[in-house]
Amino acid sequence: MLTDEFLDYFKSERNCSDHTIESYGNDLAEFEQFFKSLDQDMDWTTVDESVIREWTIYLIDEMKMKNSSVNRKLSALRSFYHYLMKRKVVASNPTTRITGPKRQKVLPAFIKDNEMDTLLEMLDADTSYEGLLNKTVILTLYLTGMRRAELIALADKDVDYAAKQLKVTGKRNKQRIIPFGPELENCLINYMTERGRQFNQGFDHLFINKKGTPLTESQLEKLVKEKLAAVSTSSKRSPHVLRHTFATSMLNSGADLVSIQKLLGHESLNTTQVYTHVSFEELKKAYQNAHPRSN
Repeated sequence: MLTDEFLDYFKSERNCSDHTIESYGNDLAEFEQFFKSLDQDMDWTTVDESVIREWTIYLIDEMKMKNSSVNRKLSALRSFYHYLMKRKVVASNPTTRITGPKRQKVLPAFIKDNEMDTLLEMLDADTSYEGLLNKTVILTLYLTGMRRAELIALADKDVDYAAKQLKVTGKRNKQRIIPFGPELENCLINYMTERGRQFNQGFDHLFINKKGTPLTESQLEKLVKEKLAAVSTSSKRSPHVLRHTFATSMLNSGADLVSIQKLLGHESLNTTQVYTHVSFEELKKAYQNAHPRSN
């Protein structure tokens, strides 16, 4: 099938994650089901611009889909037709003049610095192996801003204590170096020492759960959600919230956007600029709460 060939090509050429490939596959299957419902004889080579526009309207009006989700589906479609054009399967690209809905501006959630201070003090109380693991995971996310998958993939060899830096493998296997300070260094050393006592063996992964197996993404999600719930009433309490917290704290402390971009591993500075909006919203709240005539 054309879609299967495309997904194999896309994975090898773009080095995308299995999750991205699966999402693109689902998006293409949904669109094919849609155009077949309009005309059973229609195929990928006879789809035109009007069909794609009709699908976009269907997703927004009937399926009540978020603009970001619609744009992702259109992105999958654009990539697929670009592939078909390269293979000369189609003579023209029906997605060329398709414009997706405007993205809704949603400010990223983050934890306040004083709430993080409270949480880290609470985590200090548990000196068991699991307690040390929990604190080291939370502190690593908070002090480096790395992604969930990046933390899970960390190996012992990625930690350079002499240079005080972590080697992180991000999206599309791009590597970057993130520095760390004495607080995280001491935490990592204490955790590693206790891990050695607990299991008395080497591991390929840095973070090992209490059963002696690598920490999974679902375990990480549960761990972070549980710990953040102790200090935050926000409904968003994921590892990504700590990534946002890192970036917001850096910006509020005077770091420039380009430095934050490199630390986060963003390809585009536009992605990083969302944190300037977060800081401005906090500044506006402070003004409105503090100035007697702000309202």
